[in-house]
Order: sequence, then structure tokens, then C-alpha cells
Amino acid sequence: MTIPVLICDDSSFARKQMARALPDHWDVSLSYAVNGVEAMQVLRKGEAEVLFLDLNMPEMDGYEVLENVRKEDLNIMVIVVSGDVQDEARTRVKNLGAMDFIRKPVNKDEIHSILSDYGILQLTENKLDIHQDETEIDHIDFFKELANVSMGRGISLLSKLMGVFIPMPIPHVSYLDINDLTMTLKDLHNREDLAPICQGFIGSGIAGEVLLVFNKPDARDLSQLMNYNVESTESSSLEIIMDISTVLSGACLNGLTEQLDIAFSLGHPRILGQHVNMDDLIEDKETRTWTKTLAIEMSFEVEENNLKCNLLLLFTEDSLVKLNHLVSYIS
Repeated sequence: MTIPVLICDDSSFARKQMARALPDHWDVSLSYAVNGVEAMQVLRKGEAEVLFLDLNMPEMDGYEVLENVRKEDLNIMVIVVSGDVQDEARTRVKNLGAMDFIRKPVNKDEIHSILSDYGILQLTENKLDIHQDETEIDHIDFFKELANVSMGRGISLLSKLMGVFIPMPIPHVSYLDINDLTMTLKDLHNREDLAPICQGFIGSGIAGEVLLVFNKPDARDLSQLMNYNVESTESSSLEIIMDISTVLSGACLNGLTEQLDIAFSLGHPRILGQHVNMDDLIEDKETRTWTKTLAIEMSFEVEENNLKCNLLLLFTEDSLVKLNHLVSYIS
């Protein structure tokens, strides 16, 4: 008997990736939703029995979908598929009734194994049609999903070190003109309440900067958060922030490596305005050959300890050719 299956994710790339990971001859009919609101409309009509659910979506996220499914007592088998791999995220979705949790990027063998374990892998001679979702995959959508998974790795590691749950942000992707970037950096340089940390990276023809902009919480709060025993000074606060930057940047780049199969070399953290001049970060105007950058922006905060961070992942213009080629190859 054919099983109606719904894939809910705001990323067209992630939806197609999930569909491709399903067993080739699984006896199901597929449908798609781009957010939780659309998913709930399908579920209330009884048009799905199995739901593959993303967590971080606009309008209605995955947690809200799970809450509504339980509240309305809908008979749905929910498998969460998420870039947010914090232990607490897994615990929360299980408590809300999710059957299982799969981390992105999805693995075909893992999906096959889970479906078999739950006894819902009914095979047929017909090959599964995964092409009902006709949405085109554009480069912005691809980079958003790339950043979502990478940031998930970084936040998960930071969450373990701090012993707190950190709500996952939704990435914003855009192409920044060099003049806009210059104005942004000047503003950061002039803000005394912020600590901008930059770390360069390079690998296989792709280069850029990870720019992490922290507020300046009290060093005592930071030391407690990271289990450090240091004096409460501005210098010690910056040292802890640089340690956090190294952890977060390294984990994010490891997430990129996992998805792109490219090994990146990460430079040492530098404080903008102290260890590195703003002009050095974007090169001298007379020698600069690039006019725009791919910018991926994500913001998060640890509410219990007043720590806020804005992450900018900046790729040089020369890197765009290689990145765009990877989009075509992977998608």
C-alpha cells in the first residue's frame, strides 16, 4: 500500500537532497512544503502519514509543527531532519513526539536503515518519482543551506562547551558591494561596545574571512560560561572571546569541508582595529581587483549570559567562480 510522505523544508536544495536520499523503490507518494504553515495544511487534510521535518524555518518552525501535531492529536510519524545538531535540540524534538532525528546533510544508507527499523520500508518494482517539487535551486538558496549546516556544527560545539542551548539562526545570504562592506567595517571599528574578530581561510581556490562580532559582556560572566578561572578585565574578556571565535569558526569551516569536500586552512583570530587594520582586511583601494563579496550573515545569542554574536562569512569575488561550479555539481 502506497504511503503518502511529506518533506517540509524552506530550502529547495534541502528538499531535493532529502528526496534523493529516500530508497529508490520505496512505495510512497511524495509531496512538499516550504514551511510549517504549508505542512500543517497538508497534515490536517490527512494527506501524509510520514513527515520529514526541518527545524529552522520562517513563518512556522519545526518545533511549532511538532507542538501542533501533538495538540491536534494528528497520527503522523515525524522524522526531524536538521542542521541544528545540539543534544538539547534532539531531546526537545523527541519530547515533542518526533520518531527520530537525522542530521544534515542526509545520508541515503542512514535513511534506509531508519525506515527499515520502524517497519515502514515497503518496496515496489516502480522507481520512486522525486520530481514533484519543480522549484529551481538558485545559488542563494544553496548557500543558505550550506551555511545552515555549517553553523549548526559550530553552535553544537559551542553549546557543549558552555552547557547551554543556543537557538539556531536562519542565515541571510547576499552579494555585498565593496563600498557597503567598507561602511560596515568602519562602523564596527568605531563601536566601543563591540569586539569584531576576523579569521582568514583558504582552500582549493576558495578564500575569505570569518568575521565574528561580539558584544562585550562582563569577563566574569564569560569566564563562568567557558569554565575559565581568570580576572575580570577587558583584556581577559577579549581573550575569552577570541577562544570562542576560534571554536566557532573552526567548527563552521569543518561543516563546509563536510559538505564541499574541501579542506580549509584557518588563520589565527585577529581583533579588528588592534591586530589588523580595516584597510588590510579589504586590501588597498589601488591594488584591489574585486568589487563584491558573497556574504552569509547569521546572528545568535546566549540569553542566560548576555552573549550576542553576529557572524559574517565573506567569500572573495575570485572564489565565486569555484563556488558556483560547486553549486552546479552538487545540486
